[in-house]
Amino acid sequence: MRRYKFRGSNIDPKHFSRSQLKFYAVLIPLSLVMLVPVVFIVFHAFKTLPEILAFPPVLIPARPTFMNFRWLMSIGNVTGVPMARYFINSVIVASITIIFSLIISILGAYALSKKNFKLKNTFFKINQAALMFVPIAVTVPRFMLIMNMGMANSWWAHILPFLVMPVGLFLMKQFIDQIPDSLLEAARIDGANDLTVIRRVIIPLSRPAIATVAILAFQMSWGNVEASNNYITNESMRTLAPFVVSLSQMDNPLMAGVVAAAGLILFVPNLIIFVIMQSQMMNTMSHSGIK
Repeated sequence: MRRYKFRGSNIDPKHFSRSQLKFYAVLIPLSLVMLVPVVFIVFHAFKTLPEILAFPPVLIPARPTFMNFRWLMSIGNVTGVPMARYFINSVIVASITIIFSLIISILGAYALSKKNFKLKNTFFKINQAALMFVPIAVTVPRFMLIMNMGMANSWWAHILPFLVMPVGLFLMKQFIDQIPDSLLEAARIDGANDLTVIRRVIIPLSRPAIATVAILAFQMSWGNVEASNNYITNESMRTLAPFVVSLSQMDNPLMAGVVAAAGLILFVPNLIIFVIMQSQMMNTMSHSGIK
């Protein structure tokens, strides 16, 4: 294993040594500070109403309760749509969005990285230009597209706006650029076509980038409220994020516990996916700009 010299000391990131104590002295307190918001969100959902409204805020409840979640589930008896329906809708939309976003990003990145065709650089520059547009800038064109195509009150209204991610295509292309052309040529000599090359060479060697694109696609889809608010009028077709937002906008302090419980349910999938895939995501970010 290669070791790096740092002021006369040997630094091996996979083995502990006394020279690393100075780094732990800084990183451990910093990590604890960064964990406070996560701990607060988790325990906030299990507080009683007096603890939720208390000032100064209470970090850990004295008597944790599941009453907030019971009230959250009972809201469906009033609205006619159970909370589980919103959750299942979000799972369906996020799953389909991730799958199709990965397919489009992988195929597009492979073409821009390893194929030669006219206007190749132009298409890549267009994708780079698209990175500069904030979501609000494309709200009106997106609304006109969805309505003119008759996709209102359908799953496609949730999915179509997020199928093509400029940042996902960019990261995938930068990662695929590092795969040696000799590996692709060897596969073609063995009789592999483009789809076989993608399946057996590109995908296995691009797992960090694929994980990163999957995380980005999930986060954009899972937390999106635009589709449900702009394109969906059927309450049973709405997703979890706008449902949580609508709860938080109620001018009723008694709903604070319900909002905390709903916010935790919305937050946990993001946390789990990031914890599982964060090493792959960091690997992608560290390599995406290296030729």
